[in-house]
Amino acid sequence: MKRTGLALLALTVGLALAIGGSATAGAAGKTIGINVALKSDATSTILAELGTYGKVRDVLYQIDSVMMQAAEANLSAIRALPYVAAANPDAERLGAPIDTVAATDFLNGISTWDLDAINVTNMQAGPDRTAAFDGTGVYVAVLDSGLVDLWRQYFPEQRIATQFAKSFGGFGGDNVSEQPNKWEHDQSSHGTHVTSTIIGYSFRGTPVNGVAPKATIIPVKVLGQAGFGSSGTVAAGIVYVTDLKKNGALGGAPLVINMSLGGPELDVVERAAIDYAVANGVIVVASAGNEGEAGMGFPGAYAPVISAAASGWIGEWEPGADLNSGNWWNADNVPDPTSASDFYITDFSSRAKTGQDLDVAAPGSWVVGPFQLQSGKTSYFFLGGTSMASPHVAGISALIMDKNGTRTQAQVEATLESTAIPLPAGCRNVRPAPGVPHAEVCWGADATGSGLAVADAALAATP
Repeated sequence: MKRTGLALLALTVGLALAIGGSATAGAAGKTIGINVALKSDATSTILAELGTYGKVRDVLYQIDSVMMQAAEANLSAIRALPYVAAANPDAERLGAPIDTVAATDFLNGISTWDLDAINVTNMQAGPDRTAAFDGTGVYVAVLDSGLVDLWRQYFPEQRIATQFAKSFGGFGGDNVSEQPNKWEHDQSSHGTHVTSTIIGYSFRGTPVNGVAPKATIIPVKVLGQAGFGSSGTVAAGIVYVTDLKKNGALGGAPLVINMSLGGPELDVVERAAIDYAVANGVIVVASAGNEGEAGMGFPGAYAPVISAAASGWIGEWEPGADLNSGNWWNADNVPDPTSASDFYITDFSSRAKTGQDLDVAAPGSWVVGPFQLQSGKTSYFFLGGTSMASPHVAGISALIMDKNGTRTQAQVEATLESTAIPLPAGCRNVRPAPGVPHAEVCWGADATGSGLAVADAALAATP
């Protein structure tokens, strides 16, 4: 029952959203992007010598890293230079006039099954938010594809930090460059859907709650219009938002990064950027990947990152008390207290292989949110993928930082893991969609991390 794609609310299935891809490479002599991590500062002497092997595209002085354009055949020589700590090819990373939403947040919006599953809300009459915190004062940088032109029809303007929004481009040998205003002209919708999980969204005029509905989103476009990007561009985005915090632009507010993206190998500059972010008090969350038994994607598999696997609910598409199987996503109650027997791990969710670190699971199956197939026309889709799981975990992290803004990456990760509901290896019978019979979904111990992340227990364990 592989569900790595998405479906319209009318149940039309389409567009697969798999995370992964191949590293940029080619035949000997081909010009490629090369990312270089240095052992020391990027001095003019070092940059000049590197320039003899190719073109220096960009320098991230904060993390002693250089991005180059050079012949693939020169990679070995660059790695052998005495001041080079590591070098690798730049790797692929997958993942208008408008009306505005007349609200400042969706704190009192309706609940959906996925928020009920992580104990942020509970299906009940009236405002049903049960979490004691809402993300007030916390910034969440969504490093993704940016937002669609119509984002103001989905989100309150107050929840999007347009003054910090940024777009970075460049892949496969092109310069990593800033692209003014392109962050709000996305055509893939991926970043818009991810954002909707964190802060909620307007569903045809009805407010839908979010995990952290009063957090403020910083959209950072690091994926192109087709949903692809490069590890070097991701690194530039990480450094950019980290500097916002480090240099005081955020006024001392906590910062969480969500990366619903990944690739098969960890890039050296991307790793340096993550280390830089963590060292400066930023909480970093990423998706585990949609490659199933093939293993996790990076940067999610990198140990310091808080990674999210994709879980689902056995109540999906089941008729509830009203005998309606079409409204389960916002009308049917996930039983309390939360029981592992009510959840499963999706077959597409990446399993942790040797040297990979999987932390927790979160809803990543049939998650509803805004997703446009036609520019200028609002629409909503069910999406499945660890890209959907990651913003749930980033949202819970924002709630933790709302309660205690001094928590470190290691402390937030430990809290999420120690309070997660264990989801041991097993099998469940799950109905994929109306008219489709139940199917058995099974997973092993390498698929769950510490189990299902839940907000209420994580907040209770946060001092």
